[in-house]
Amino acid sequence: MTSFKDREQAFENQFARDQELQFRITARRNRLIGEWAAVRMGLTPEETDAYAKAVVQADFEEAGDEDVIRKLAGDLTAAKVDISDAEIRSALVEKAVEARRQFIEVQN
Repeated sequence: MTSFKDREQAFENQFARDQELQFRITARRNRLIGEWAAVRMGLTPEETDAYAKAVVQADFEEAGDEDVIRKLAGDLTAAKVDISDAEIRSALVEKAVEARRQFIEVQN
C-alpha cells in the first residue's frame, strides 16, 4: 500500500514540475514574441520591455494562444506594420522553440 502511495505521489510531483516548466516556457515565449513585435513597431528599449510584459499578461485572458495572437495582431496593425496572422503564428512557434531551448540550456 505504501509503495502505491509513494508512486502516486511521485507521479503527482512530476506532473506539477512539468506543468510549472510549461508555464515558464510559455511565459518566456510570450516575452520573446513581445520583443519581436516591439522591434517591428520601432519601440525604444524601455517601451520594448513594457510591451513584452504586456504580452505576457495578455496570455492570462483566456486559455490558448488566441489572446496573445489577437493582441499582437491588433498592436502591429495599429502601428501600421503589415503582417498576417500566419506570420504571427509562425513567429510564435519559432519563439516557443527558442524559449524551450533557453530552458534546456539553463538546466544543463
